[in-house]
Amino acid sequence: MPTYDRTSINAWEDQEFTDAVEATGRRKLVMTALWTEACLTFPTLDALREGYEVYPVVDAVGGTSVAAHEAALRRVEQAGAQPITWVQLLCELQRDWARKDTAEDFMTLFIETGGTAGLQFAYDRG
Repeated sequence: MPTYDRTSINAWEDQEFTDAVEATGRRKLVMTALWTEACLTFPTLDALREGYEVYPVVDAVGGTSVAAHEAALRRVEQAGAQPITWVQLLCELQRDWARKDTAEDFMTLFIETGGTAGLQFAYDRG
């Protein structure tokens, strides 16, 4: 995956970034960032204005405070973003345990990072 060196807080204002997004041909974006109230909010609002569906991963970003994080999430949700957690995202991508080609990696990821669910999966695996 390429990286893009930029100076702007808002990635959406960087032409290389938006060109890369447009080149995917996709209209649904999963977004994370360093700071919720700036690095996530600004490009999310711009992408929404341009007709993208945006799914901010709320537990893969943090604010400068809890209040800042929550206020920024409310702002992007009111603008049309659809907040999601990393667990919801993984489950939506997996969808069905019959998808054997991804089920094992899904389980491994959960066991390594999934807290209580990871412990249960590890126990079930035997």
